[in-house]
Amino acid sequence: MRKLLPLALLCLSAFAQVDVPFWHAMDGPAGRLIAAFAQEFNARQDRYRVLPRYQGTYEEAETKLVAALRTGSGPVLFQAELSFFPRLVAEGQALALDPYLNLEKAFVEDLFAPAWNYGVVGERRYGLPFNTSTPVLFYNLDAFRAKGLKAPRNWKEFEEVARALTTRQAKGFIFVTDPQAWLFEAMVTSRGGSLVRDGRPNFTSREVVAALEMLHRLKEAGALSVRSMAEATFAQLDFVRTKGMMVMASIANWPAAENFSFAFTLGVAPVPREPGGRVPMGGAQLVVLKGASEAQVRGALEFWKYLMEPQNVARWVQAGYYVPVRKSAIPLLEGFYRENPFRKVAFEQIAVAQERPRLPQFSAWASLLAEALEKALKGGVPPQQVLEEAQRKAEALR
Repeated sequence: MRKLLPLALLCLSAFAQVDVPFWHAMDGPAGRLIAAFAQEFNARQDRYRVLPRYQGTYEEAETKLVAALRTGSGPVLFQAELSFFPRLVAEGQALALDPYLNLEKAFVEDLFAPAWNYGVVGERRYGLPFNTSTPVLFYNLDAFRAKGLKAPRNWKEFEEVARALTTRQAKGFIFVTDPQAWLFEAMVTSRGGSLVRDGRPNFTSREVVAALEMLHRLKEAGALSVRSMAEATFAQLDFVRTKGMMVMASIANWPAAENFSFAFTLGVAPVPREPGGRVPMGGAQLVVLKGASEAQVRGALEFWKYLMEPQNVARWVQAGYYVPVRKSAIPLLEGFYRENPFRKVAFEQIAVAQERPRLPQFSAWASLLAEALEKALKGGVPPQQVLEEAQRKAEALR
């Protein structure tokens, strides 16, 4: 019997479940659904066990991951925000997934290209699409109707509408200077510009200057309220309490906004665009971190495939209002979109969506740009001056 015991233990270990720790930054309905997805996946097979763990906001999760990687205590699967994703790749922390993926052509063609393509860096795949969003314009539909206004289609109309909506009690537009300057980037790409050109920061380009000068004019006219990301809750309250009539945000902010009681009808519109303009994707990619065992890698990929099943993509969209990443999920969302057609705005923008720059330095550059926006819109420093300063600082980073 003693000679048989090691063989029995070997057999047991061969069939032991493989744990796949998964760190994410989703709370609320989206976070609860991630927990449900993991439970369902774990219950339908006995090879892998996905262990989701909420790590706070994107920024908080990134800080925890960097600390964990130093001690070798990081997860297997990580939800990497799009501006953080290239840094993980550049620092050699993300695993190239090409050797493990053997996807059917029909499956790949069913994925929307911007979300799928973003996971490729240097012709190798490091990321898998998960939560994909686009920025949208939330507005007070009742106030628009009272003044006979329509949602602005371009930036000239936007500026006119913001001024027309401004009263002693309310600003026409609330602008949030987020740390990665994503919302401002939308104002640039929608003009046909880019924050990066030929691998270098492009903060003094015509489109960037035009976007900040427009915001500066609105501020000078008393039509703009400026909030930092730390003041995002106040920005929401300003909008809900009709102290601001328009605000730009991710479509994924909508579920959180529904926790408030609106005293008006909520309108949602695409980002104003000039001919040829585009909107930057937001969201995250799923990354498998270096150090994962082959079994853990395969478990992570099997879980991602489960997330990508059309019915699960549809459930994800209904929980977080994200853009569906598979075309085959669209018919499953017809009722959801019919119930409130505004929910379809972010999805419709996928036709003009583009990937954010995939450079490891971009996150740091964007932070410098966000600081420049604060100086111009809260500190009163001229737009051209702050942008030239941000350009110099970004170029000096190594």
